[in-house]
Amino acid sequence: MELIKEKHEQEIEVKGHLIDSMILTRIFDKVMDLRGDFQVLEFKIGKKKKDPSYSRLLIRGKNQYHLAEILETLYREGAQPVSVQEVVLERAPKDTVMPDNFYSTTNNDTQVYYDGSWIDVQNMMMDKCIVVDTTKRNASCKMIRDLKRGEMVVVGERGVRIIPQERPREGVDIFQFMSSTSSSERPTNQIARKVALDIHHTKEIYNGKIVVVSGPVIVHSGASEALSKLIRMGYVDGLLAGNALAVHDAENALLGTSLGMNVKDGTLAVRGHRNHMQAINEVFKADSLKNMVKKKILKKGIMFECITNNVPFILAGSIRDDGPIPDVIIDIVEAQRKYKQILSGAKMVLMLSSMLHSIAVGNMLPASVKVVAVDISQPVVTKLLDRGTT
Repeated sequence: MELIKEKHEQEIEVKGHLIDSMILTRIFDKVMDLRGDFQVLEFKIGKKKKDPSYSRLLIRGKNQYHLAEILETLYREGAQPVSVQEVVLERAPKDTVMPDNFYSTTNNDTQVYYDGSWIDVQNMMMDKCIVVDTTKRNASCKMIRDLKRGEMVVVGERGVRIIPQERPREGVDIFQFMSSTSSSERPTNQIARKVALDIHHTKEIYNGKIVVVSGPVIVHSGASEALSKLIRMGYVDGLLAGNALAVHDAENALLGTSLGMNVKDGTLAVRGHRNHMQAINEVFKADSLKNMVKKKILKKGIMFECITNNVPFILAGSIRDDGPIPDVIIDIVEAQRKYKQILSGAKMVLMLSSMLHSIAVGNMLPASVKVVAVDISQPVVTKLLDRGTT
């Protein structure tokens, strides 16, 4: 018998691994946080490890606006109305302008219901819009500056389905799925060993693409040879950084210092304050890092390994850069586009001590990409988690 609904309530349904991935728990929490009410009308639990569960709920709000607020939040957790309705599209009024009430994306896998079927949204990123090509019947995630007049943009929440990340069926070990914990008090050697194992599995077993995002502290701390070796061994498929990493890497390779400090023993070099400027000057003399390698001036280091092993790297400029060296892209919009090209298809990203570049990259990644973040500042990891990075 169909339930007789009050004015300010609506039935929703949700499917998937609802219990072990805590999807249903998050839905209950959201309703209670927003001072709404719910009633579980139907609940079927998957009997085997890979079997999905199903739940149908009645959601109540104080009024229509309150109900709409609750439902919008629940849809972003993977819930859907029981009766599927087609997605609503409106034309972009002009270049770089979205229609009012545009749908703002998450970084989770998303589908739109168009012309009687669910269509996967390509190139998922958070805080973008969805454009549907009604002729080709495909959908893609687009940045506002890439939007063209007349393109069909998704508005509202109707006909949009989010597929939340679920707990891996093989278990999670050190990477506790959906965990917001980060700590400097865990056994570092054990964590490093498990991260190394995960890097190995990603590359050797799954042939996955691994991208490194790094700040200059990897050179200051004496860890550049470790990253250089990873590149040399074929474990790195792309490097994203700024001017500073390349400059201090070149300084270390040419002069044995980083910011004027002898990397091997931590002592200050005589007139060391000018060493990074000398390194910049050497790059300008050769016209580029690649020419320095070609002329056998640059013979080791992170940038040397990238160039000799044909690993693509993008160096994005900022207002604080000295130089910057010729290899740095000073148009930040162009640098962002190049970053996205390198990140396309990535299965794992290592973020090494760079708040600026790490958070920027996190905003470009779908939630399905595994991220390992290492930083002396715990808030960097917290910021990534708060913005939806897994």
